[in-house]
Amino acid sequence: MKILVIDDSNTIRRTAETLLSRAGYQVTTAVDGFESLAKIADDPPDLIFVDIMMPRLDGYQTCALVKNNRRYQHIPVVMLSSKDGLFDKARGRIVGADAYLTKPFSRQEILDVVAQIAASPDAASDAEQTLPEA
Repeated sequence: MKILVIDDSNTIRRTAETLLSRAGYQVTTAVDGFESLAKIADDPPDLIFVDIMMPRLDGYQTCALVKNNRRYQHIPVVMLSSKDGLFDKARGRIVGADAYLTKPFSRQEILDVVAQIAASPDAASDAEQTLPEA
């Protein structure tokens, strides 16, 4: 499974990359939403973790751009935030996020989210689905 981790914090990016890589996942990172869009277009991941608070293009905007693009809307997006508020979670759902993970997260929490996404009924059909070029 290919996972893209988007976060402007070097510490969070490296932590997520290390935890996921050790669990056997192929991990790519991006420092912000703009960089991530190019990586998504070049080599679409199977799952995206995106920080909410980032400069230039925040996590909500990044998620909305992914979910509103027919080529990529099937990719599950997990919002990452240091905020655990109901408003933040609701706003994530509005832009199409599939899950929400509060920072700091543990090894088990991030792996549980990946397992939950991979086990969802949509994941199997999405993984097999090939979308035509837009």
